[in-house]
Amino acid sequence: MIENKEEIEYVILVAVDTGDEKAGKNYGDRPTRDVESSLDELAELAETAGAVVVGRMIQKLPSFNASTYIGSGKIEELKWKILDRGATGIITDDELSPAQMHNLSKALDIKVMDRTMVILDIFAAHARTAEGKLQVELAQLQYRLSRLTGKGISMSRLGGGIGTRGPGEKKLEQDRRVIRNRVAQLKRELDDVVAHRELTRKGREMGETPVFAIVGYTNVGKSTLLNALTGADILAENKLFATLDTTTRVYEYSRESSNSKQKVLLTDTVGFIRKLPHNLIDAFRSTLEEVCYSDYIIHVVDASSEERLSEMHVVYETLDMLLKGGSKKIITIFNKIDKLENPDDKLGLLDKRASAVLQISAKKQIGLDEISKAIDGILREDREYVEMLIDYKDMAKLARIKAKGEVIEEEYQDGGVFVKAYIPREFHNFE
Repeated sequence: MIENKEEIEYVILVAVDTGDEKAGKNYGDRPTRDVESSLDELAELAETAGAVVVGRMIQKLPSFNASTYIGSGKIEELKWKILDRGATGIITDDELSPAQMHNLSKALDIKVMDRTMVILDIFAAHARTAEGKLQVELAQLQYRLSRLTGKGISMSRLGGGIGTRGPGEKKLEQDRRVIRNRVAQLKRELDDVVAHRELTRKGREMGETPVFAIVGYTNVGKSTLLNALTGADILAENKLFATLDTTTRVYEYSRESSNSKQKVLLTDTVGFIRKLPHNLIDAFRSTLEEVCYSDYIIHVVDASSEERLSEMHVVYETLDMLLKGGSKKIITIFNKIDKLENPDDKLGLLDKRASAVLQISAKKQIGLDEISKAIDGILREDREYVEMLIDYKDMAKLARIKAKGEVIEEEYQDGGVFVKAYIPREFHNFE
């Protein structure tokens, strides 16, 4: 029996530094930290996809080279580096146009990939549910369709040799038609999934249980947090995009302020990342829209990350795009504080956009009790205090208050139940 082993790819990372616009006249020969950190992240993406990084190259240019991404001089330098390191491919830090990919492949005579291809590959490997697989396939096909040109690579091209120098227009049209038909089919299937999700959302609204969407940069510990709070058994690994599928769980806790329990729904979402491909945003829109339909947001940040400020910026940029200028109250949770060696580092864990800021370690179970207090605090801000007598014939009203409000005190009297409670402001006609 012949065993097929997956061939390991040895890659060189390539980036163009167009300069920090904020730096103004400080544009020089040294790469900006943003580019360096972006390449660090690309290296982690490559390793997650199964590649081995054997080198990197950064060129400073005012703008990307329209035909080859990097300049001709750097292409020659890259050729020597490929030979020296034994590389089997390169990965660019930015999405390449069809012409750039074709010209680079021709100039280097080596496999050329871009950041988007790597992310799509990781998503394909990590998709578990039917919806996740549909979304990934849709994103991949849309990416390929945009690159199917007269000078591109046919979908049927498997290797070198005769017939692989470029497909004819007839073959290209066949490929386009096949892909477009499949894209249309995938969109119909995803519409059915979205319709089912809408029913689930309406069910949540009827139950009137507050919904908190958990968002954050990839690999900050969102799934670990959800597992710690709810006992969910979600895959939580120290990898980029370890989980892609939306998961909703009930989180129930006892209030300190009253002898009652509060139930909220926590919804985990796919992690954000800088330069997230547009095709992925479009394909995963139904999943990402869980943020829009939530009542509040829990923003998880890796407190130990040196790039946490830029990662927070990426998250807020994505949130602003999804919410289209709207806003929701946010609890920011700085996770992984157990990794901070210097206690003074905790002083810099701030977020001006958040209504509450916490410092925890989901893995070490540190500070989890503070989360319920923060949730209670943010819920109470949107409630108003009432005192009322509820007739015994109208006990459904009391059940509704308990479901989405907070009963401080209840006393059973002859005429009904007298309650002191905090109720959501949208509740009407209670008296």
